[in-house]
This record gives sequence, C-alpha cells and structure tokens, in this order.
Amino acid sequence: MTKKIYYESSKVSEWDAKVLDIFEEEGFYYILLDETAFYPEGGGQPGDIGSIDGIPVLEISKNENEDILHKVGNSPASLFVHCKLDWERRFDHMQQHSGQHLLSAVCRDLFNANTVSFHLGQDIVSIDIDTPSWTDVQTVETERIANQYIYENRKLLTYFVSEDQLKTIPVVKMPTVTENIRIVEIEGIEFNPCGGTHVEQTGEIGIIKILKTEKQKESTRLYFKCGLRALNDYTDSLTLLSTLSYKFNTGRIDILNRVERLENEHDKLSMAYEKLKLENMEFLASSLLANREDGSLIAHVFEDHTLKDLQLLSSAIHRKESSLLLFITLQEQKALLSHDGTISIHCGQFFREWLSSHNGKGGGNEKSAQAGFSSREDMMAFYTFAVNKLGNAHGNT
Repeated sequence: MTKKIYYESSKVSEWDAKVLDIFEEEGFYYILLDETAFYPEGGGQPGDIGSIDGIPVLEISKNENEDILHKVGNSPASLFVHCKLDWERRFDHMQQHSGQHLLSAVCRDLFNANTVSFHLGQDIVSIDIDTPSWTDVQTVETERIANQYIYENRKLLTYFVSEDQLKTIPVVKMPTVTENIRIVEIEGIEFNPCGGTHVEQTGEIGIIKILKTEKQKESTRLYFKCGLRALNDYTDSLTLLSTLSYKFNTGRIDILNRVERLENEHDKLSMAYEKLKLENMEFLASSLLANREDGSLIAHVFEDHTLKDLQLLSSAIHRKESSLLLFITLQEQKALLSHDGTISIHCGQFFREWLSSHNGKGGGNEKSAQAGFSSREDMMAFYTFAVNKLGNAHGNT
C-alpha cells in the first residue's frame, strides 16, 4: 500500500519515490508509487497537481484498495522518480480548509449553526449552515471571533485514533469509517474527523474574510476567503476603490454619495429622454399619417430606431387613426407588423406564412407581430414582398 506522506506532514512538497505499478488507460498513464505527498480529491478539498520526473500530474485519485493513482500523459523513463507538488496550490487549500474548520466551529459555538456542506472552489469557498435566518450582526461577530483565534495562533493537531479512543473524544460529528479514523484538533476549540490537509497553527490561515451570505432554502450559505486569497481580494477591492476615488476626485468614504448623486441625475435624464421620445413619436406619427393616401399601408424603414421605439410609434399612430403598419429597424434587423384591430389581417398568421421563405423567424397575435432576420438582405427582400402583398390586400400603397 502506498505510504501517504501528507498524513505525516502536509508541508512536504518534494520527495523521491519508487514506481510500484503503472498502467495505461484511454491514452493516459496511471502511476502507483511506494509513497506520495499528492493528496487525492475528497472531503470537499480538491486534489493536488505537480510533476513526477518533470511529467505534469493531471489528476490524483484512489483505487479500491485506497492506493493513490497519479494520472499523467507520459510514462516516466525510470522506476525511481523525483516528485514535486504545486506547493502554492497545496498551501492555498490548507489555508482554506483549516479556515473552514475554524469558521464552522465559531458558527456552531456562537449561534448553534452547524455546517451541513463545504465547497472549496478555485476562487470562492463556501459553507452551508443549518439556519435559514442569518443577520449581518452575526456575520460580523463570527468573523471577529474567528480572526481572534487566528491571532492567538492556536495549534492544529492531526492524528489517528481507534474506535475505543474515539469514544473519549468530543468530536463535532461521528465519522462514517471505523478504521483509520483521523482527527483534526484545533486547540481548545474542536475535534473534527477529517482526512484533508491542514496548516499546523491557526496563524498560518492568515485571515478569514466573509464576503457575503445567501439564503438557501432552510440553510444559509457563507462565502469567504482565507489567507492569500483574502489578501488578493482586498488588493483588488482597494485598487477598484482607489480608481473610483481618482475618477470622482473624492475620498473613498464619499464615493457612495457621488454614485447616489449620479444615479439621481441619471434618473432625471432618463425621464426627460423618455418624455422627448414620446413627443417625437407623436410628431413622427402625425407626419407618417399626413403623407399617406387614405386607407393605404404605412410602410417605412428606420435606420436608428429600435423595435421598442417602433412599438411606441405604432401605438401613437393607432391612437390617431385606423391603420396597417409595416416597420423595419435596420439597427436590430427586425420587422414589426401591426394594426389597431379594425383591419381584417391577422399579423401573426401573415408572418408565420411568409417568414420562412425569407429566412426570418417570429410570430405574434392578430393585431401585432414581430420578426428577426439572419441578414439585412433577407429582411429587405421580405419587406419588399410584404409591402406588395399587404398593399394589394389593404388598398393602394
């Protein structure tokens, strides 16, 4: 059986090993070593990566005998190999996993909120705690106490116990295994059955920062970062704040006030813009009606108007007179066909009948239909066809 170095020390990053077995499967090689520090994915913690004799290790897994298999793209030339794991990744996982144990312990001790799941992602770490209600005050207090334990630099001890020994330890939860029971103890805080890799003292976690909380049915999800991840996140946030402070020519503390003023100004401008747009639509509606012959189809191609603009325009026209409208927006490559309900043409049916022959897609109801086209050429070909077809059906164009 492979000797698991990470159980003796989580800080071993380079070692020499002997290849016990190697086999090929689906173009990859799987190596069994006599000893390894590569940790396989499990317990919410991702597996390690690194190299064996310079060959990248792609994945670490366990077989049915609990041996560690190292997935690589090429077979090493020698049975005696030098192994090296990605220490930066490993230490990051140690910080996040140990931080999770500490954060979960504080949630439980302060608010009787037990952790029901744990996720260690490439960027964000999260735990789900078994309480549907969680306040900002609880977040602040949990974060404060967790970081206080970090400052106290308490020891993290890992060791194996027997079933009998387990009965004498106040573990957070009973393990599902009956052999090779491994305990992770945070001095004076908790005893937790866990097979993951951890730091040796809480000070190595660096810092715990809770980023946000989110309700999840009957639980609450806490998103957080530890150590270097938290520092990098702070650096990114500070850079953003400094950029905004420079852009607004104000102190960081006043940025929110400046944003609120900009929002108010934007809302006022938006209201004024919408008012002008409606007035423009009323004017354009009158212009289009004035330039048509009685009973004729109103058809027009617009360069810059959106479909929403054309819908506003059609409503303005329908309020003034009974009319059949066919509008095209070149900006969005869409068509609109509509009337006020007094004309015996089913807009949706017309589109469904003729769009496919012009590579268009769309539909609608009796009074209004819209369509989109894959190209401007197809759209204009349909427009020409529809003008002739609808003009003949509704009167002279």
